[in-house]
Amino acid sequence: MATKELREGFTTGACSAAAAKAATRVLILGQTITEIETTLPNKRKVIFELKRCEISDDSAVCSIIKDAGDDPDCTHGAELTALVKLNQENKIILKGGEGVAVVTKAGLGLEIGEPAINPVPRKNITEMILEELIGSAFSGAEVTISVPGGQEMAKKTMNERLGLIGGISILGTTGIVKPYSTAAYKASVIQAIQVAREYGEHSIVLTTGGKSEKFAMDLLPNMNEISFIQVGDFIGTGIKTSIKEDINHVIIVGMIGKLSKMADGVMMTHRGGSSVNTKMLANIARSLEIPEEVCSNIEAANTARHVLDICKESGHFYITTRICEIVSQNCSKHGLGQRVSTYMVDFDGTLLGKFEAPEGWGIKGEAE
Repeated sequence: MATKELREGFTTGACSAAAAKAATRVLILGQTITEIETTLPNKRKVIFELKRCEISDDSAVCSIIKDAGDDPDCTHGAELTALVKLNQENKIILKGGEGVAVVTKAGLGLEIGEPAINPVPRKNITEMILEELIGSAFSGAEVTISVPGGQEMAKKTMNERLGLIGGISILGTTGIVKPYSTAAYKASVIQAIQVAREYGEHSIVLTTGGKSEKFAMDLLPNMNEISFIQVGDFIGTGIKTSIKEDINHVIIVGMIGKLSKMADGVMMTHRGGSSVNTKMLANIARSLEIPEEVCSNIEAANTARHVLDICKESGHFYITTRICEIVSQNCSKHGLGQRVSTYMVDFDGTLLGKFEAPEGWGIKGEAE
């Protein structure tokens, strides 16, 4: 049965970069526009319609309404707004305005006190502004990203618990929102595994998103591209389907956050309330006889990424290998004995730890 084609959406980062590009163009042209073509972080070119486009003596404001596609989340319909002022200072300064969170805790990969605009959107916003400045009388800009109503939207997220205060985060690694949390996406995961098997593949690689898939392809260059399947949050579905489709070996490639949830036995990793269990990670550390002071710090950590920082600084980074082993055990049990290997990568694709399940590992064959 053919599955319904899912409509992709755009990230808050992609919309912010497009709005900033539009405002820069408006200042250079000296007149308003109705749409802007932008380049997403994945290099795809997209045209966005502008909601607002206003120009004053020294600044311009443009905004774009976020369309999350078939995966509407709390930021669906948000108005991503960029206020741009141009200068000749050879740099792009990025600020957060109303509705954009401020970072107040460590472990998020951003400086404390900075606006919660993640590294890929930062780069995309900067590049889009610089593209417009080519050939103009200006070499720099100050851009303020804001989201009217962002503080209210943030109440439906875990931002406050993570120390992201006052609004939403500006996110996205590719610019595209994949509709992971829908029944149709679940069906597409099943279909992708069936296709891999149809092509004669007996091993598959399950990843949680586009970034981890790219890293997985770099780590496993000899595997057929059709074997790589983005399962999003549906890791449990991927494991169960692999058994039904007679796949002999599943390799999971992911980052610390999602893998920590799997180590905690969560097989639907976006599930409400399934935040990373730092107490469980601290207990893993205790089982490895890591000093109690470090274990306490792990338990009090802000994010899974923060846990990595603590382990790195204290010289106990080998915890990553143990987490991978526990993920493999839990996923194997969920798949009634499937052979599962696990690789943990960081945000740059560096391999941090792995558990390679040996041949004959697990008790395959008990699944329905």
